[in-house]
Amino acid sequence: MDRRNFTKFALSGLAFSFLTDSIGRAAVPVMPAPVPATPVVQPVAAKPYASLLERAKAALDRHGDAFTLRDRVAIADFNAPSKDLRFHIVDLIGGQSSSYLVAHGRGSDPAHSGWLHSFSNEPNSLASSSGAFKTGEQYIGQHGRAMRLIGLDPQNNNAEPRAIVVHGADYVGEDHIATWGKCGRSEGCFAVAPHMLPQLLGLLGSGRLLYADKIGVAG
Repeated sequence: MDRRNFTKFALSGLAFSFLTDSIGRAAVPVMPAPVPATPVVQPVAAKPYASLLERAKAALDRHGDAFTLRDRVAIADFNAPSKDLRFHIVDLIGGQSSSYLVAHGRGSDPAHSGWLHSFSNEPNSLASSSGAFKTGEQYIGQHGRAMRLIGLDPQNNNAEPRAIVVHGADYVGEDHIATWGKCGRSEGCFAVAPHMLPQLLGLLGSGRLLYADKIGVAG
């Protein structure tokens, strides 16, 4: 190609096609890779369970001598319906959380509306109890693998004689919700999806706080 034609092609931006790859790469400026945007972390204050988390922290201080581990807490947010992920394990150090489905007791929701209406600490009430619990040992019982709970407040101090524990149940899970629009009900236990139980118990461990409540509900 003569100089006149090369100049013509160069002005139209096509001359690069006649250059070698190495020359072409050298001629084209290399743009720096875009810097990934910093992930936006939702502040705890914006979480729907923020008020309950503050109550849980207060309970952790109030019952400080009872807890050997204060890095994570569990919150059962019974303000939400049973179809929602309302059982949260919160890392108090890093701020991360993981959320799960959890059932409430049939005595707390006699009409099976999917919403907890009341709490009870009475034996044979089949109801959920509110307040601060200490996670205990794991064992194998009638529901398979489970974790004992110790009630630390007047409104839940019958947790052990009532056998209120964390266990897995087939009536808690996405399939059940897809069919019925809600989870089934327990007899007061914190029943969770069986396939999530190992992860949940692994995060909870023994000696941590589980705090359950519904703001505005007495009992």
